[in-house]
Amino acid sequence: MGRKRHAAHRRKPTRGQRRPSLTGTVRLTERGGTVETAEGTFRLAGRSLREVMAGDTVVVSLHRGQHGERRAVVEGVTERAATSIVGTYDVAGPLGVIRPLDTRVKADFFMPPTDDSARHAGVARGDVVQARIVSYPTRVESGVVTIERRIGAADASDVGIRCIMARYDLEDGYPACAEAAASQLALDIEQALADPVRRDMRDRFCCTIDPVDARDFDDAISLERTDDGGYLLAVHIADVSHYVVWDDAVDLEARRRATSVYLADRVLPMLPEQLSNNLCSLVPDADRLAMTVDITLDAGGRLRDAVMYPSVIRSRVRLSYDQADALLAGNVASDTAMSTPVGGAPLAEQVARAATAGVDLAAFLACADELARARMRLRHERGAIDFNTVEVHAVLDDEGMPRELACRQRTAATGLIEEAMLLANECVAAKLAALDLPCAYRVHEPPVPDHLADAAHVLDELGAVSHREAGGIAAGSQAAMRAVLAAHAHDGYGELVNALLLRAMQRAIYKPANEGHYALGADAYCHFTSPIRRYPDLVVHRVLKLQIARERLGARAARERTEALVGRGAEALDAVLSQVCRTSSERERMADAAAHASQKIKVAQYYADRVGERFAGTVSWIDCAGVFVRLDETHAEGMVHLRDLGGEWFDLDERALTLTGASTGRRITLGDRVIVEVTRVNTVRGHLDFRLIHIVGTLH
Repeated sequence: MGRKRHAAHRRKPTRGQRRPSLTGTVRLTERGGTVETAEGTFRLAGRSLREVMAGDTVVVSLHRGQHGERRAVVEGVTERAATSIVGTYDVAGPLGVIRPLDTRVKADFFMPPTDDSARHAGVARGDVVQARIVSYPTRVESGVVTIERRIGAADASDVGIRCIMARYDLEDGYPACAEAAASQLALDIEQALADPVRRDMRDRFCCTIDPVDARDFDDAISLERTDDGGYLLAVHIADVSHYVVWDDAVDLEARRRATSVYLADRVLPMLPEQLSNNLCSLVPDADRLAMTVDITLDAGGRLRDAVMYPSVIRSRVRLSYDQADALLAGNVASDTAMSTPVGGAPLAEQVARAATAGVDLAAFLACADELARARMRLRHERGAIDFNTVEVHAVLDDEGMPRELACRQRTAATGLIEEAMLLANECVAAKLAALDLPCAYRVHEPPVPDHLADAAHVLDELGAVSHREAGGIAAGSQAAMRAVLAAHAHDGYGELVNALLLRAMQRAIYKPANEGHYALGADAYCHFTSPIRRYPDLVVHRVLKLQIARERLGARAARERTEALVGRGAEALDAVLSQVCRTSSERERMADAAAHASQKIKVAQYYADRVGERFAGTVSWIDCAGVFVRLDETHAEGMVHLRDLGGEWFDLDERALTLTGASTGRRITLGDRVIVEVTRVNTVRGHLDFRLIHIVGTLH
């Protein structure tokens, strides 16, 4: 394709009338960038990418491109998000060069001859380093950096993960002052029960169901049939707010982190281990403090009432999702070492343990599954949209190397827990919103119409939807989207339909006031069920506890609890709630990106010794960088670069997401079934490069 192709992709847009300046936040991908402004999200013009980095606050002007689309041109950067970069060290004449590992950064950084930080840090050519940015690149000048520390040799097995940690400013470990404060905490059941609002629920059967490798357990469920054929569901959540007092050392550190981060080979917790893996973990056969939501439902799963209170519980059984699924399928004897939880017990032993408490565990799970299916039907009737995503998860050996790639999908067991948690979250949010209490609500705004129209256009072009269905999607009809997802749930279009519609959605964020949740079809929603790993959940617990105290004890007694729960004076929750919500939303985005990047590192390691091998796959995305292919074998994704498609010029239709050969008319579209060969693997960046061998068919 050569220079002509690249020149064509960089053709300057035809400028129309300049729009007034807007301020926004830069979001970058390896394929380009956008700026999020109050007027919407706009694609950044290519010439602006060199001078910005992800998260920067910028002033942009809008211009019309050659096809009428609006593009944002950066006029200036008002606030920088990154103060350092991670990259490989090299030398170019008298200058040191840092080549960023983050391929979203489009320029190298340099070190002047007078900078001897490389020598002080003991850095050799090819080493991976973290460097502090001295000056940022512009359209005419390169950026300047100085080395802060050496991360490691480029071929070290964990250097990719450590690069991710450095890139996202993640810390392995906890500050000594917070660890010391946590070590002083202890469980005192009698003292806790002296609180008149706390209830002793240890005689109620409850169990936890979690991933097989889970080490902390912040939710448990109880379930009983009512006399009229309905259900009494209780969701018990670890009472973290009992231990973490407003503005103490642990609280301030948790507020700063905002979330636990789950990398492929390690967990970076929001709370010290004394809390996350001990006092607040709902381990079996141990008394634990909880926040309980008792939810009464009719025989059809419709909500009748919800009551919330602090409690003391004792979990009786601890199941992995694999074990719960096996029991739901009637396969108790199929229990294996892989499905037994870390530190847990075989399924037959769990069944016997439940029996000693007078509970038929299989019947308990069957009842929970029945309720979950009823709740799912009701959510769909009110407009909820469920996306069926497939996550690639590396299973690691004792050295942290991938021994296999597994796909995490929704099962009956994950579904019954998910429905219980969704219902508890909605009940709590409804109570707080009805009282107009400021809190960390989970808000999901409707999609941007242009994004839905683009997704509908692609699906129409693919033949995955009719023109009428495409019109419904473009109009934002939740029913139309749900119908299309259901229609393709079990055919070849399924993953593409899910991916395209999910891309069209806005990201859910935290806000101090309730604004509803579009995808769930919920009038009010919050996160209540994971205070061990999410700070907004801890905020919700505190606000809820204070309201329960007002209702049970009166305003005067509740005021005595205010300082421990939400602070007083200038540092009270109300004063910082907006910032807490913004920080939590940003840190969640960062944690998700870091987790995804870490899995890509392990995927690349898995394929490192398979260069030259050929695999079947499906074209999952197309853009100006190339063709992305998802492999059938593992769902791993890699890219066929445009330069590797041969000498023919390909025209990109950005709206239909197709490439068409100018000479042969050869067309590459989403959903094409292809054979590719692994040509390059970068285990530090987590990249897989493919060569397209041939197209074997389409999904049509």
